Amino acid sequence: MADAAISFAKDFLAGGVAAAISKTVVAPIERVKLLLQVQHASKQISADKQYKGIIDCVVRIPKEQGFASFWRGNLANVIRYFPTQALNFAFKDKYKMIFLGGVDKHTQFWRYFAGNLASGGAAGATSLCFVYPLDFARTRLAADVGKASSSSREFTGLADCLTKIYRSDGLRGMYQGFNVSVQGIIIYRAAYFGVYDTAKGMLPDPKNTHIVISWMIAQSVTAVAGVVSYPFDTVRRRMMMQSGRKGADIMYTGTIDCWKKIARDEGPKAFFKGALSNVLRGMGGAFVLVLYDEFKKFV
Repeated sequence: MADAAISFAKDFLAGGVAAAISKTVVAPIERVKLLLQVQHASKQISADKQYKGIIDCVVRIPKEQGFASFWRGNLANVIRYFPTQALNFAFKDKYKMIFLGGVDKHTQFWRYFAGNLASGGAAGATSLCFVYPLDFARTRLAADVGKASSSSREFTGLADCLTKIYRSDGLRGMYQGFNVSVQGIIIYRAAYFGVYDTAKGMLPDPKNTHIVISWMIAQSVTAVAGVVSYPFDTVRRRMMMQSGRKGADIMYTGTIDCWKKIARDEGPKAFFKGALSNVLRGMGGAFVLVLYDEFKKFV
């Protein structure tokens, strides 16, 4: 039992270090993605100052806010990994027993498919309950386009962000967009599970597939699932931008209103702003993790 606990602690810490490296390396791409997603709902970015795309964003961020601002919100993102992993580890088997107990995936595929979505959604929602304020803070800090160490900054850091929102809106303010986040998790899992199973089924010998092919399939599936569920991510980030606002400053009265206004005022393409940088971020993160695994062999 003690050996198992030590082994888990080692894996947990190794995973944490890998995640911290991975997230920090791709943090600039993540910030570009978030800015493109939420700029329309930002009080700091006027219509004539909005970013035209990924390149424009990458060029202007260091000029206007300083090079280090590429990593705004990264600390909250790194911290978030540890409780998320611990909670996933604690809950995933419990939910699998509830939703998938006694289900044969070969003879009861659709029950297995539905159970997988339900268990993934439930585990994701449970984890989100605890870590959502960190995800919220990461988004708001990344969306803050004020110059470094100046009064134009909305928040000075993670603690300042959470304190200000709590004083203004209470705990509810930190959970704006929670419902649509859970919907996004279920859509992501449905896309991932469906596409991955289909892709593997098309291989001549799924069990003896070369690691490079498996990695390419995983990358493709992750990209497809990410794009399919991306509109939900855009809506939840826009809802996060509502916290701390009063009266006429409130853009969306709720999630449904947010969906409607984005579609009406900005067009369907607006739901996918920053989606390309999201795909690039996923590829970059996977590459860093592969390098980390190689490095671990020599340590």
